[in-house]
Amino acid sequence: MQRRDFHHAATGFAGTLLLGAWSQAQALDLSQLTNAEASSGVKAALTQGAEAAVALLGKPNGFLSNPQVRIPLPGQLADAAKLLKRFGMGQRVEELETTLNRAAEAAVPEGKAVLLQAVQSMTVADAKSILGGGDTSVTQFFASKTRAPLAERFLPIVTRETDKLGLVAQYNQLAGKAAGFGLLKAEEANLAQYVTGKTLDGLFTTIGEQERALRRDPVGAGSALLQKVFGALK
Repeated sequence: MQRRDFHHAATGFAGTLLLGAWSQAQALDLSQLTNAEASSGVKAALTQGAEAAVALLGKPNGFLSNPQVRIPLPGQLADAAKLLKRFGMGQRVEELETTLNRAAEAAVPEGKAVLLQAVQSMTVADAKSILGGGDTSVTQFFASKTRAPLAERFLPIVTRETDKLGLVAQYNQLAGKAAGFGLLKAEEANLAQYVTGKTLDGLFTTIGEQERALRRDPVGAGSALLQKVFGALK
């Protein structure tokens, strides 16, 4: 074997050993956590993430001024809006877009109790699944446990807020016809239902950001328990 080939082989072998040692150390760290620590740590993380997401989104401009979650006009209406602006109807378009996002901002705070209830009902198995999952396991947990009940809470609030603008009734009528011709997705044909879905998407997206931040920097969480539990994943 040539010297260069031997060097590459040795380096690769050493890398494999290091990777194996790291994986073993990680498993040992996680195994050192008791069920109570794992459960309490994950519950604390979920509570922190849910409360932070609600606080960020459930306020004026929480959606409207955040490009990542701002709710656009649905489907082909977004394309039509560009044309409407050229014909001097830009203000009406802005009113509609603002109303959609204000509706989302009004609805989000009502979801806090649902999110926290899901946290309290979490099992040890749920906690271990979250710890062993990827960077979005918390988000997936919330989505699976709370999306349907959150939608039930959000829809009446969104409907109330969107009904304040006369354009909404006109939109629903036109969009229903467009959906019948296959020009618009069924979930986009009713404005309140569309906004409710987007509100949920924005909420879970923001919870996901909180989760990734915690996994990257457990120390920054300001909690010894969170640092111990999520530090074991580093």
